[in-house]
Amino acid sequence: MSEKIVDVAAGLILRPDGMLLLGQRPEGKPWAGWWELPGGKLEPGETVLEALARELQEEIGIRVTQSRPWVTYVHAYPHTTVRLAFCHVTGWEGEPRGLENQRLEWVSPANAASVGDLLPATLPPLRWLQLPTAYGISGIGSRAGVPAFLARLDAALARGLKLVQLREPQWPDGVGASSLHEVLHSVLKRCRAAGARVLINSAHPAAWWKEADGVHLRSADAARLTARPALPAGALVGVSAHDNAEVVHARELGADFAVLGPVLETESHPGAPTLGWEGFVAGNRDAGIPVYALGGQSSSTLSTALRHGAHGIAGIRGLL
Repeated sequence: MSEKIVDVAAGLILRPDGMLLLGQRPEGKPWAGWWELPGGKLEPGETVLEALARELQEEIGIRVTQSRPWVTYVHAYPHTTVRLAFCHVTGWEGEPRGLENQRLEWVSPANAASVGDLLPATLPPLRWLQLPTAYGISGIGSRAGVPAFLARLDAALARGLKLVQLREPQWPDGVGASSLHEVLHSVLKRCRAAGARVLINSAHPAAWWKEADGVHLRSADAARLTARPALPAGALVGVSAHDNAEVVHARELGADFAVLGPVLETESHPGAPTLGWEGFVAGNRDAGIPVYALGGQSSSTLSTALRHGAHGIAGIRGLL
């Protein structure tokens, strides 16, 4: 692996209809003919967003009016190592055109490979785009709370929630455990009808993880692992983290995403220490995977979370 790391800003230019812009590398460049996200190298003194704006104007002739940081990811090619700062570009002026004789195509992120060979470092962000920006976490407590929870879940699914975690560490053992398994089946039925996915917190039996759409590992459970849990193809693995080291460990495990917090104070833990948004940014540094902000989050904090590099928000009260 090369010792020198090349810093690159890469833009996910997404139209309102969800189509993503890809460019084909022109003749004479390494990996000519392969498809990639538009962008380029940072120049000395530039921030990531400054470099991205300059590169997109030079490369495809658009003027960026709105962009935000997302995931920073290191990829080792045979002859160079690149640190890719992937950013969302949500506002621009002008129509993209290939100013370096490169072809451009608008593609569906889920079917991007239809244009041809994709650069290896382009594959992870296409996968991450499949993750929604809201992640709801259950807080039922006991059997008595089930009807009200299912009503809240139905309402959240109707609003468009697409990712749910069943997390009930306080649920009573014994007969209670079997009743929670019944709740899982009710949650799965509702979520699948709405096109939403369900993860099981690692506090609950591993056999349940495969019944659902994957597992969400508590930070202590993740710390005991050295590899991704064995799950069916397409299953998701999320990890709870409280600092940058735990986020990095989640990436090393091959997790699909991490949840970092608490960012803001919550009703359930008033006065408890929080990261704040600066602490979230520090914890999310070079994450290499999408990271959700947890703690005091709701639809009203989503834009703030995105601006600070979060993939989205996770929460109990604010989302479910």
